[in-house]
Amino acid sequence: MFARSKYVCLCLTLFVTARWSHLSAADSKPSQPNIIFILADDYGTGEVGCYGADNYKTPHIDALAAGGMRFTRAYTAPLCGPSRALILTGRYPFRTGATNQDATGRMSPERETMMPKILKQKGYVTSCVGKWGQLPLGPAEFGFDDYLKFKGSGAYWNTQPKANSYEVNGKSVKLRDNEYLPDVMHDHVTAFITANREKPFYLYYSLSHVHAEILPTPDSVPGSKDLYADNVSYMDKLVGKLSGLLDQLKLRDNTLIVFFGDNGSATGRAKRATIGGQALSGSKGSMQEGGSLVPLIVNWPGKTPAGVVSHDLVNATDFVPTFAALAGAQLPEKTVIDGHSFLSQIRGEKGTPREWMFNQLAGMWYVRDANWKLNQAGELFDMSGAPFTETLVPLETNDPAAKAARSRLQAVLAKLDPGSGIVDDGNGTGRHANRKKDKAR
Repeated sequence: MFARSKYVCLCLTLFVTARWSHLSAADSKPSQPNIIFILADDYGTGEVGCYGADNYKTPHIDALAAGGMRFTRAYTAPLCGPSRALILTGRYPFRTGATNQDATGRMSPERETMMPKILKQKGYVTSCVGKWGQLPLGPAEFGFDDYLKFKGSGAYWNTQPKANSYEVNGKSVKLRDNEYLPDVMHDHVTAFITANREKPFYLYYSLSHVHAEILPTPDSVPGSKDLYADNVSYMDKLVGKLSGLLDQLKLRDNTLIVFFGDNGSATGRAKRATIGGQALSGSKGSMQEGGSLVPLIVNWPGKTPAGVVSHDLVNATDFVPTFAALAGAQLPEKTVIDGHSFLSQIRGEKGTPREWMFNQLAGMWYVRDANWKLNQAGELFDMSGAPFTETLVPLETNDPAAKAARSRLQAVLAKLDPGSGIVDDGNGTGRHANRKKDKAR
């Protein structure tokens, strides 16, 4: 009898131990990481403290860089609509037709698969908060579970006609007097993250800041002489509040934060966006460095090495395959995805960096490597002085390096063959298709 009882106890002990080991293994298995993509509007590298900006302070954004990675060669289309199409589809404009600010509106869910639909395969709940810009329909039609969107760009107070109201999941909501839309957006972000903290989530957080019209912020002192700096500071403050929320909810270690600009500094502010006393070459809307070179900061505690500066080339199309790889999701079948995953770099590994980067706006395009740029007109530029200078190389040059670069980059363009894709039907600037006088949005 004693022997049998001892046997039963031993069996129970083994069962409980095995069960506990199984549960412990399951509990210790890392859950799928949350992804927060913060997109600043009209915000170039010359306005970010950690990039060496002379005239702006951004301590919270800088803290993300100090605790993660900062990329010095991250590029996107030089206007907001085409840029957002790149970010959300991972495809070049000559494939999607998103070549100008109006043409982006012709994309459809039947033809293009955006990021949320890819991540939802793996159980991600998704939200789009902020500017939907020139993109068609609404976030829900392209797969977002939740959204708050506003009309146009640069919406802050209800004194602006475009900011009289905003839309939340199909319902129009009036912006109240003295209510600051960026704060409303932050409250929505807070509610979304809090409600979904037990699930993997993807947040596409498309800020109002710092697109014109530049107005006082709630923190601006009466008569402030530098409203633009006030807006940069307020955006930075919101980034800090978001990071603090993740800490409060104990989500920080399982959340990848990506901070990116949708294009370079606006023309009227580019001269002040200096680094070491030098302005970047070009600005928003141009095919020069200042139009497309934007800040990219990646922060993921314990996964991304802290304080690293990467000079690898990154293109806005790269986010789709990177986030898909992070989630273990499949990319759309029978669809060309132009982006290259840089997940390995995010994790501190060498990976397989891009050898070149392609960029397009309207009927203008170029391919660029670390030192050279070749455009659709056959002009070759020496980029050794970038982002401050771009030197046109004479066609008759005998420089072996320049000749080799021309041959190499021409082969890339020949293989891509952007001219055989969807042709831009706008006025050539990329801003609008049928407006004689362009006004940036």
